[in-house]
Amino acid sequence: MEAELRAAIAEDLDQLIRLHDRELDAETLVALKQVDFPGGLAMFPVGQAGSPDCANMAAAFRESISLDELAADYAAIYLNNHWGASPYESVWLSDDHLACAAPMFELREIYAVAGFRAADWRRRFDDHLVLQLQYVRQTVTDVAVDPKKTADFIDEHIGYWFPDFAQRVSMKCGTAFYAALAELTRVWLIRFRELLCRIHSLPVPSREQISQRISRKLALGKADVAPIKFMPGAQGASW
Repeated sequence: MEAELRAAIAEDLDQLIRLHDRELDAETLVALKQVDFPGGLAMFPVGQAGSPDCANMAAAFRESISLDELAADYAAIYLNNHWGASPYESVWLSDDHLACAAPMFELREIYAVAGFRAADWRRRFDDHLVLQLQYVRQTVTDVAVDPKKTADFIDEHIGYWFPDFAQRVSMKCGTAFYAALAELTRVWLIRFRELLCRIHSLPVPSREQISQRISRKLALGKADVAPIKFMPGAQGASW
């Protein structure tokens, strides 16, 4: 992948990460309007700015945007799961839809190998969408990383569950901005994965193939956990 293309993709990710990472403030809102976001994104070349996802994002900026409403919607999506659209992978993939499940630990191991880690896992667990986007950015900018590793990560992690997150957010959230951001990010991930396919001959697996791959990993993870053996009375009173 050419250095210029890597830089453009990293810049795309910087913008998307910022918008998912924390509440929108007045300064960032002005900056987004000045750069005509999302028109400058590398995954939406000139001539495609009229695509539905870009058009919806642009329309959200034309509306009267209340920072208070955006802050409330941000909290509902990313902090308190008000819309039932968790930003954590474990909630989407674990059998009981719980946070801090096997996917979180798998991602922690993936990050560790790459020398990447959550700044503070107590504030944001390893399987949060922002950390996954940050990891993708790191793989893009590191020329030593095999592109297949990036493609597999998208297929088996954020590219797999994020579409469900985006659909839930776009249907239920209270602001046009966050509805458009969710859909824009979903399409960006699809286009970037298609780019990896074209440049590096890395075919995009079907969703069924990925589902089977993830199910096998989760099953192996369960098998590796030794069951707790407990006999009433063996360790003292059982009440």
